[in-house]
Amino acid sequence: MPTIYDNIDKELLQGLKDALTASHSRRADICVGYFNLRGWRCIADEVDALPGREDIPCCRLIVGMSIAPEHAVRNYYSQTHEETTNIKVAERRKEFAESLARQLTYGIPTAADEAGLRKLAAQLRNKKVAVSFFGAHPLHAKLYLVHREDKINPITGFVGSSNLTLSGMKRQGELSVDVVDKDAAEKLADWFDARWEDRWCLDVTDELADIIERSWAGGPVAPYHIYVKTAYELSKEAIEGARDFKVPGVFAKTMLEFQKQAVSLAAQRLHLHGGVIVGDVVGLGKTLVASAVAKTFQEDCGDNVLIICPPKLEEMWNDYLYRYNIAGETLSLGMAPKLHQMRRYRFVVIDESHNLRNRESRRYAKVRDYLRENESRVMLLTATPYNKQFTDIGSQLRLFVEADSDLGIRPEDYIRSLGSAGEFKRKHPTALITSLAAFEHSNAMDDWRELMRLFMVRRTRSHIKKNYAEYDAERQQHFLSFDDDTRFYFPHRKAKCAMFALNEGDDHDQYAQLYSPRVVNIINDLTLPRYGIGQYLLPEYQNAPPPNFSRN
Repeated sequence: MPTIYDNIDKELLQGLKDALTASHSRRADICVGYFNLRGWRCIADEVDALPGREDIPCCRLIVGMSIAPEHAVRNYYSQTHEETTNIKVAERRKEFAESLARQLTYGIPTAADEAGLRKLAAQLRNKKVAVSFFGAHPLHAKLYLVHREDKINPITGFVGSSNLTLSGMKRQGELSVDVVDKDAAEKLADWFDARWEDRWCLDVTDELADIIERSWAGGPVAPYHIYVKTAYELSKEAIEGARDFKVPGVFAKTMLEFQKQAVSLAAQRLHLHGGVIVGDVVGLGKTLVASAVAKTFQEDCGDNVLIICPPKLEEMWNDYLYRYNIAGETLSLGMAPKLHQMRRYRFVVIDESHNLRNRESRRYAKVRDYLRENESRVMLLTATPYNKQFTDIGSQLRLFVEADSDLGIRPEDYIRSLGSAGEFKRKHPTALITSLAAFEHSNAMDDWRELMRLFMVRRTRSHIKKNYAEYDAERQQHFLSFDDDTRFYFPHRKAKCAMFALNEGDDHDQYAQLYSPRVVNIINDLTLPRYGIGQYLLPEYQNAPPPNFSRN
């Protein structure tokens, strides 16, 4: 009768260790769906002690799943059968490598984790352990084989539900059995060898060692390298945006370099997040940038554009659409309640989007519903992202960001002010700590800066002058160059003093009369109702006489 391992009465980990350390054990073959790098330390010492063979490593490991279980189920129901190709397998291999790298970002590293990972990296480099990814199709098998120099029992096998993770081997409930029957065990070995020799079983041994050695387990890192890595990560979106999204040719000679960078960065964030806020200050060409992005999406995706703007800007936008041959139309913001009558636009530009900061208004609801129903990418243009409070930004973001979606970042300053993440969860039990809803509880400027780093492109004149301008020593002025070598010079801003005489005796001298004692006294004697009432309601003024609302 086989032995049952359920991690309740018997742990599979102990059974596997006993087999690996038994006399005459020489090597192991393992095939699992999921592999946890930190879980390897459970059997690392036992594998290290195996003698192996000259032509075969001490342990061969096949991993068959590149994505999380819920994603695999979703793909199963959303896609038809796809033929295995080099491209598909390369994509799965990349997903597998990325999933291994992400594992090392979870949780708090321990000394035992670090030691186990370093041992695994050494075993990989020394070819004591070989790891392959099976890319032909998802492979969810759980098979452990221990090969022995024993004619009676040459192979001991374990099959069941346990992946090569600490939880699967020891902690969570599983169901596995050992296989000691010689014929059955040899058939399992033949099955493993067929998978190992499959053309789509790709060796990732060195790649896995690289992932570990580049992680926190790879040893001390020089402060300079940390600085370079941080700088790269902070600027990665801008670098990749500039590489992947090019400005349409019709705009090349009419745009300055900082505007071209804004087009690339905005287009990338539209692809990543479904929306972007271009918040450059007045005069830096937000309209031109938005037009170039609209042209980009028209050329790349065939998307026409809908411009929603205040009535006074409709004529200007129609001119831009005509001038650059952009397919689309404009709609006055006041006509937003009739949006449901519009055709489907997959790309929408909202100019002066700060007008939609009140999420309780009917106009806001109509715009938001249209964007969601049509799955539209949305580009918001505003020089004043918020007027009085940070939730003004939150309301605009909610046009394309779900309040409870995971953004991957937290309002750290606000959490710090509460004392801990646990206190945040106690105070706001319905808000995911990494969501937009969580940020809307914060009034910390740094929290909102971090959030806007994901969604906003915003530059000031001083930033443009410092980072994009050249200096003309002869004219002693900074300038920007167009593609045709013409220049735009930054003006010298000098305060001028306007001198004028005052004649208090002249009733027609407006400035003299403005500062005359009579006018000053009138202003001083005014009592505005809103302040008067507020003062009258304060406890210390409750016995005071009613405020005088008269106007002298």
